[in-house]
Formats: sequence, structure tokens, C-alpha cells
Amino acid sequence: MHKPKLYLDTTIPSYVFNSHVPDKQTAARKLFEYIDKEKAEAYISTVVVRELSKTGEDYLKDRLFALIKDMTVLEVTQECVELAGEYIQRGIIPKENIDDALHIACASVYEIDFLVSYNFEHIVRIKTIDNVSAINVLLGFKTPRIIIPEEVIDV
Repeated sequence: MHKPKLYLDTTIPSYVFNSHVPDKQTAARKLFEYIDKEKAEAYISTVVVRELSKTGEDYLKDRLFALIKDMTVLEVTQECVELAGEYIQRGIIPKENIDDALHIACASVYEIDFLVSYNFEHIVRIKTIDNVSAINVLLGFKTPRIIIPEEVIDV
């Protein structure tokens, strides 16, 4: 049986330690348990690593990096940068949110099944999902399904 490939954007490990939103924290933790039980293959990119490295509190940063230590880290290739540029040029993602475009582009270029995110502002929204799919079809890329952790696990 095929294990789903999950690309986790930066919001997912971050919510594991966010007690201000207990329902999302619980779902993010359950997602990591699901991954730990080898029910899915988990991927992040160098964008996630860079964003997490900006965490100000060393104790939290250490915990975040411990959480992702065994995940495959995808490099941001020129192809990823160009695809992210298409999303920005076509108004799908604002120019100042290039990292959000890069998350989607990396998941697309590397043919990941699902992009898991809690970024409702730019990623997990109908406009983004529909327009990314259209651009990816036009340019010959597989489109990951953009979902939240609750869609992967039993809550």
C-alpha cells in the first residue's frame, strides 16, 4: 500500500508547541504521531528549516528542530523558484509572501501528495487551491492536495 507523501509547511511543527490554540496543537501533535508510526512519509524544505531557525527562543528552537530531525529536507531548486514566481506573477500569492509560494512550489515540483498547512491566509484557501491547480496543470506539474492536519488523522 502506498504511503502518502506529506509536505509540512512551517505552521505544522510550530503548532505542536502553540498552547494558545489547543485544538490545532492537538491535531499537529497527532499528525506527528501518525508520521512516527510510519503511516506517511514526511517532507519539509530548506524554507521550513530557514523559517524555524528564526525562532527567537533557543529552547523552543531546539524542540522544533528535534521534531523535524528525521524528515527528508527538500532543496529549493531553480525549478521551485520559477514555479513560485509564477504563483506570485499571477497574483495567487503576494510578492512579500514568497516563502508561502515556495512551500507550494516545492510540494509540486517534488510530486508530494499532500501539502499540510495551517496557513489560512495564503495557502489553505479556495483561491490558492484552485489557481495553483490551474497553473500546475498548464505548466505540467502535479498539484498536491492542500489540507489541514485534521484531514490526515483521526481527531
